[in-house]
Amino acid sequence: MAEVGAGPRVQAGAMTVAGLLETGAAGDVALAAPGRAALTFRGLREHLAKTSTALNAAGVGRGDRVAIVLPNGPEMASAFLSVAASASTAPLNPAYREDEFDFYLSDLRAKALIVEAGSETPALAVARQQGIAVLELHPEADGPAGLFTLAGDGPGGTPATGGFAEPGDEALVLHTSGTTSRPKIVPLTQTNICASARNIRQTLTLSPGDRCLNIMPLFHIHGLIAATLSALGAGGRVFCSPGFNALRFFAWLEESQATWYSAVPTMHQAVLTRAPRNQDIIAKAKLRFVRSSSASLPPQVMADLEDAFGAPVIESYGMTEAAHQMTSNPLPPAARKAGTVGVSAGPDVAVMDPAGNLLSAGAIGEVVIRGDNVTSGYENNPKANAEAFTNGWLRTGDQGRVDDDGYLTITGRLKEIINRGGEKISPREVDEVLMDFPAVAQAVTFALPHDKLGEEVAAAVVLREGAQASEREIRDYAATRLAGFKVPRQVLILDEIPKGATGKLKRIGLADQLGLTGKGAAE
Repeated sequence: MAEVGAGPRVQAGAMTVAGLLETGAAGDVALAAPGRAALTFRGLREHLAKTSTALNAAGVGRGDRVAIVLPNGPEMASAFLSVAASASTAPLNPAYREDEFDFYLSDLRAKALIVEAGSETPALAVARQQGIAVLELHPEADGPAGLFTLAGDGPGGTPATGGFAEPGDEALVLHTSGTTSRPKIVPLTQTNICASARNIRQTLTLSPGDRCLNIMPLFHIHGLIAATLSALGAGGRVFCSPGFNALRFFAWLEESQATWYSAVPTMHQAVLTRAPRNQDIIAKAKLRFVRSSSASLPPQVMADLEDAFGAPVIESYGMTEAAHQMTSNPLPPAARKAGTVGVSAGPDVAVMDPAGNLLSAGAIGEVVIRGDNVTSGYENNPKANAEAFTNGWLRTGDQGRVDDDGYLTITGRLKEIINRGGEKISPREVDEVLMDFPAVAQAVTFALPHDKLGEEVAAAVVLREGAQASEREIRDYAATRLAGFKVPRQVLILDEIPKGATGKLKRIGLADQLGLTGKGAAE
């Protein structure tokens, strides 16, 4: 058949960052931050033009890559927007070690590096070793949130092309997570990221009256596009937190008067633990919806969030190669199906077999996408491109199925599917059963190496505060809900499950990290 789901094509118009930010009314607030004066859209647009001139004078122009190593906050948001408007921005995790910066800066071939004045980041030493120009960012201490000046010796010379970028120019470059292989470079054009921002705006019916509380890291596609660019592209405002902090979340919710926020499931779970003691703030909150993405949201957590906030929870499905959003559960009155990642919400979405044939509704296969927001290919990696692209469709690496109503269920990451003696097991299916056990707050099922079966099923769980349960009790419960071969042979009860840089629970490599490699299955 043709395609299982086809998303609406993005409208023509502003397909550059600078153009998208023309949406906001001049006097409306664009960026805000805790305890800071707000920056209007007029101020933001003037700042973009000023920064473009400064970059050009330093020898940086359209298409030149500028790495950014800054803490979360309004200056990081503003730097992303300003650089992306006239060059190519490459945000990096400030927590990287020197050897990691050495890899990423070299791989990116960055022309300049932006760091905060006075910073002691190891990226500085790497930049000096690699001959990369360093530009120091000086926040305007008494000015509105997000304003800064750049100082330092740029790469020099006259850039090939200056001014604001055009739709086909590169705007953002990120690496894949590289969990099981060398990270791949994902270049995204102005059109890619603006199409994604507009898709999200349409999905969430964002308007100038909306206020987003951003708690996501701004070196990741989720925070950059879903929280920041989509909100501003709708003429709304972004309240820029210094990074996720469950202890400060409700104070920020009150100060920002947010109408929505977006986060990964572990952040939502941390927020839920503090919800009972913040009922007054929740009662006064103006949340129109809560969004979840970047990892599967357990249906139990979705239900708890809706109970806590009295607002619909919208689960979306995204990836770096798609400039974030691919599918999303719709807002009411349309149906939200817990356990699914919703319907096509931007790109065309289908399910494909290994031979490249598109499958009909209900069949399980690899999820594939195509559209204006999807990268045209990995950089300098013909092998990866040959494996990832089939007949114009990008293979996501995720396994799933689409129901008769067009809702996509992700049954697992292909690389995460557990192969127990030939029996294929979806870790997510086991996760959801374990999460139904009353004492379990978090669960991650993963492959445990086994000398005879190849792989065995194991799980790491965190218990609810004050709850008690044994490994045997949890396994016995799972046995009432799962076929015997799917029941974890080993359950580890932990205080905390290891997380990645964006707060996602780790699955691949977890056996190694927990020191279980080669131990086989529990009896």
